[in-house]
Amino acid sequence: MLDLSFSKMGLIGVVALIVIGPERLPKVARTLGTMLGKAQRYVSDVKAEVNRTMDLEELKKMKDTVETAARDVEQSVQTSASEFEKDWAEVTSSTSSEPPAWTPPLAEYKHPGKNWRLKRGAVPQWYKARSGVRTKALSGAARVARYRPKPLN
Repeated sequence: MLDLSFSKMGLIGVVALIVIGPERLPKVARTLGTMLGKAQRYVSDVKAEVNRTMDLEELKKMKDTVETAARDVEQSVQTSASEFEKDWAEVTSSTSSEPPAWTPPLAEYKHPGKNWRLKRGAVPQWYKARSGVRTKALSGAARVARYRPKPLN
């Protein structure tokens, strides 16, 4: 790497001032600055492209591993399904008139006892009442009638 200290930069500036001259030095410095900026952008673009290709390769490897895992799962499901079909065929092909050894008990339906049409909020009613939250909505006409000032008689 280039080790440019302040003294070396000063020496380069003095030599450039003598060689190029004070009239053309600002223009040359601007041109040098733009060229250096372009070079830095080019290097950063190359680095970004290399990083993208590396990420793409990693993603391809991950895709391959996921695909192989999916194939393995699919094969295991197919083998277990074929075993299940064999067992099912054996059970259903038996011609005995006896009921199976174990039958699951039938659960009787029990109503949950909730009114699903009723909206249940997470905040309790007593908290809403204490903090002054309106729990009942008024229409516009009802609000006007309620808050209209009383006539003076």
